[in-house]
Amino acid sequence: MTNMVYKILLAAVAIASIAQLTVATNYTVGAPSGSWDLQTNLTQWVDSNTFHTGDVLIFTYSASQHDVLEVTKANYDSCTTSSPISIDDSGNTVVPLSTTGTRYFICGIPGHCAGGMKVQIDVSSSSSSSPPSVPSTPESPSPTASSPGNSPPSSAATSVVAGVGLGLSLAAALLVL
Repeated sequence: MTNMVYKILLAAVAIASIAQLTVATNYTVGAPSGSWDLQTNLTQWVDSNTFHTGDVLIFTYSASQHDVLEVTKANYDSCTTSSPISIDDSGNTVVPLSTTGTRYFICGIPGHCAGGMKVQIDVSSSSSSSPPSVPSTPESPSPTASSPGNSPPSSAATSVVAGVGLGLSLAAALLVL
């Protein structure tokens, strides 16, 4: 009997730990009514979302018409494209938000940044006390990494931080034993 109580308590602790995992969200920039283009009010899009560590930005655009440059605040404010932190012109730029702080992105095509193709993303820390994020788009693009070593998520749906499946399997195994 004592062994069974121990297993139940252990399973309860495992399940409680899983429940505290944070939920990460993939944000398609400009979605659902727009994209990374000159027609979308990107400032309004940023203001309608809250970004946390673990979230992912997905820029979808015509590679022949746009690109994505991550820049410093000074270059963001002045729409200067020289010396970007990173540049991608694949048409499907994926940017993991892995640290807190402010990040700045612009389109490097002449006139586009001044025309509104720029976003300032303020990333706050993930917290298990905050409500889960809702994905900004229902579609599931197949994003590509914006730089080597970044493994993008496989869809734009909300994804739970890795380890949930393993934790649930562990809890189920403990109950069976």
